[in-house]
Amino acid sequence: MPLPPVPPAPPVPAPDTTGHVPLPPGGPVAAPSAPPTPAAPDPTTTTLAVLLIGPAGAGKTSVAKYWADHRRVPTAHISLDDVREWVRSGFADPQSGWNDHSEAQYRLARRTCGFAARNFLANGISCILDDAVFPDRPVVGLGGWKRHVGPGLLPVVLLPGLEIVLERNAERSGNRRLTDEEVARIHGRMAGWYGSGLPIIDNSQLDVPQTAHLLNEVLARSITSPPNW
Repeated sequence: MPLPPVPPAPPVPAPDTTGHVPLPPGGPVAAPSAPPTPAAPDPTTTTLAVLLIGPAGAGKTSVAKYWADHRRVPTAHISLDDVREWVRSGFADPQSGWNDHSEAQYRLARRTCGFAARNFLANGISCILDDAVFPDRPVVGLGGWKRHVGPGLLPVVLLPGLEIVLERNAERSGNRRLTDEEVARIHGRMAGWYGSGLPIIDNSQLDVPQTAHLLNEVLARSITSPPNW
C-alpha cells in the first residue's frame, strides 16, 4: 500500500534585514549595566539614557546636542520643546496663559519623548532628553520621566547663575523667549534641586564643550553609583 504524500514544509520566512529591534512589550527599559571592569566605566561608550534638567537659558539643548554629537556610540537627542512644537494648529503656548490645554500638551509631549527614548534604547541607541523639571512637582516631573523611560534614566541638573540665564534668554526669539520675571521665577524654583541628591553642574563659566566634558565625568560617577531619586 503506498504511503500518503508528505505535505510540503512551510516556507522559511525571509530574515529581517532592516536591523530593527522591536520595542519590548510592557514595562520600560531596565537600567543599563556598566561594563564589568575595575576601571571607572566610560560614559562615552556605554548605552545611556540621560535627562538634562535646567531652567530656560541654562544651555540644556546646546549641551545635549553637543554631547550627543560627540559620543563614540549611536546617540539621539530628544528635546521636549521640539516635540511639543510638533503640534501646529491648536498649539497651546504656555506664554499665552498656562491652562488645561497647555498642561495636557506638556504631558503628551513627555509621554511621546519617553516612548521614543525606550524605542531608541531597545535598538541599542543612547539618548539624552532635556526638560525644565521642577523639584516641587515630583509626580509630574522626575516621577513621570521614570515611568516613561525607566529606572535606568540618569538625571543631571544644569544650573548656572541667574544673570547667565537672563543673558541667554535675551538672545532667544519667538515663543522660546520668556520675560525676565518668568526666567527669574523658574530659576528660583530650580534652586530646590540643591540638597536633592541629584548631580548639579554650574556651567556659569563653562562653554558648551567644557560642560559636555564635565557631564561625562558626572555620568561616570552616576553609572557607578546611581543617584537615589
